[in-house]
Amino acid sequence: MTIAPDRLSPMANAIRALSMDAIQAANSGHPGMPMGMADVATVLWSEYLKFDPSAPDWADRDRFVLSAGHGSMLIYALLNLSGYAQPTMDDIRNFRQLGSPCAGHPENFLLPGVECTTGPLGQGLAMAVGMAMAERHLNAVFGDDLVDHRTWVIAGDGCLMEGINHEAIGLAGHLQLGRMIVLWDDNNITIDGGTNLSTSEDIKARYSATGWHVESCDGHDPADIRRALDAALADPRPSLVACKTVIGKGAPNKQGTSATHGSPLGDEEIAAARKELGWAAAPFEIPADVAADWKATGERGKAARSDWEARLAADDDKRSAFEDHMAGVGNRASVALEDYIADLAKEPKKVATRKASEMALGPLTENLPQLIGGSADLTGSNNTKTKATTPFTPQDYAGRYVYYGIREFGMAAAMNGMALHGGVAPYGGTFLIFSDYCRNAIRLSALQQANVVYVLTHDSIGLGEDGPTHQPVEQVMSMRLIPNLNVFRPCDTIETAECWALALEAPKTPSVLALSRQNLPQLRGEGDESWSAASNRSAKGAYRMKAADAARKVVLVATGSEVALAMDVAATLEAQGVGADVVSMPCMELFAGQDEGYRADLLPADTLKVSIEAGSTLGWERYVGNDGLTIGLDRFGASAPAEDLFVKFGFTADAIVPQILSKLKA
Repeated sequence: MTIAPDRLSPMANAIRALSMDAIQAANSGHPGMPMGMADVATVLWSEYLKFDPSAPDWADRDRFVLSAGHGSMLIYALLNLSGYAQPTMDDIRNFRQLGSPCAGHPENFLLPGVECTTGPLGQGLAMAVGMAMAERHLNAVFGDDLVDHRTWVIAGDGCLMEGINHEAIGLAGHLQLGRMIVLWDDNNITIDGGTNLSTSEDIKARYSATGWHVESCDGHDPADIRRALDAALADPRPSLVACKTVIGKGAPNKQGTSATHGSPLGDEEIAAARKELGWAAAPFEIPADVAADWKATGERGKAARSDWEARLAADDDKRSAFEDHMAGVGNRASVALEDYIADLAKEPKKVATRKASEMALGPLTENLPQLIGGSADLTGSNNTKTKATTPFTPQDYAGRYVYYGIREFGMAAAMNGMALHGGVAPYGGTFLIFSDYCRNAIRLSALQQANVVYVLTHDSIGLGEDGPTHQPVEQVMSMRLIPNLNVFRPCDTIETAECWALALEAPKTPSVLALSRQNLPQLRGEGDESWSAASNRSAKGAYRMKAADAARKVVLVATGSEVALAMDVAATLEAQGVGADVVSMPCMELFAGQDEGYRADLLPADTLKVSIEAGSTLGWERYVGNDGLTIGLDRFGASAPAEDLFVKFGFTADAIVPQILSKLKA
């Protein structure tokens, strides 16, 4: 459906008017991008985008990502005008105010129609790569009748400058994600001024070099916009459309300058813009004919959804399989692991927890088709590939293992996009030390409530000879600072499996699995012969691994590889008549959520509490108290075999027991 130019221009001006009025009312915001991209967005939304405002979670809708999230009024205007139930006009009037879903940057958990939370530049585009990957995978599994949609992105100069853009577009080009189209707001302006202040690269050539199709258009000429979009649709490669625009288009005295980027236009300039645009309506009012044209854009998608629902209903078996797949993992991870854990209880295994993770992933990937794994070029070290997961490639999008290359940040953002798309439960691996490369995407996983699992191996000085550049010290504790992120550091094969079940069965919480390089003894087994979700001891975040034999004077709290050490320390103390409990704490976050009685029972006030973790001690005072002992590492490591490093840095029973006895005497 092509809209006549005399109707299209007022529709675009409605976006401009709502944007400048809402930002002025808030006295805060970014009017330049919404005003500059209003024409492009209007053509896209009214003639190309497949969506139905009455069913914002329709599985086969096109995904629209506003990567340039600072221009949030663009998507708020589009959603309101096209007929979504939210945001209402009152929501827009209260833009950037407490309680309004129209936040400063779009947040997926506040508004249907906002596919992902954007604002940290470049990540929206990178998440869109993950959405496009999910679409191709599900298409390969279920066919064109049920999965056949596109991923559209509006990105600005900042999105294309960020380092993650290099990672994201390289991956998309390599995977030939031809149903992804990026509309670049090519306005030559950043906050500091003209882009020539900071960059002189040929962006189009860079995209071409990574395997993208590149088009250019006049971003204010609907006919030229259509030509470029049609060319993008016709090309099998992912496409970049450079839309040459004027930032703040319509504001006669400020357009084309950085003055429109991140500040309200001001009453005088808004009045001048109304005159320039021929917009006579009062603030937050849309003329009836313009409103009707916009509502018609929303009606267009209803027919497409109706046809899709008819195809879905035509085959009961296919419908059941599709709906079951899209419903997610649910509680099936625990069920998939029951026999595996029972076997471990009967035949213990001494392996690194990275290997224990691979072993658990065997039955998980065999039984949960939603799982798509991968690694940032460390597959053999992270142990993330299983027999059930074949490579995800342009020749086989049904594959369930992604070779991300050395792109930690891009991998993390892509996994966010896959999780938010639906129908995919992504996990990906790298070394724990490199979590710093992708930390902002991990934070966005948590903020967006995206169920992504980060398999972060080589979790301490236990990795040995690679030395302090690769040995995490502060990383585990720093990950624990992120709200709504479960950080698991399991101690053996059974705890690792339990943590996998908990990670996959937390639909609105991402997880980190911090895993060892070195082999660890299996400490669990007794009582786990008939394991089930109800008996998952890690579910409370911490539990008593061993109760004191003598009168209890000490509680040793440890994680990961140091739980076995805590057991040795306890045995030495008991031999000297000092009763010691051992508490394994695989997940601080889950333990913090337990009731006071449970926490007090594990960590009684009348004992000396000692934490043992081969990492930063900061934060352990919360559990051991100011009068407890924190055994850890508050300096960088060294290059040597792991066993030598543990001796050097005091992670032995011989080094720890005297400190405990001295503290007890004091």
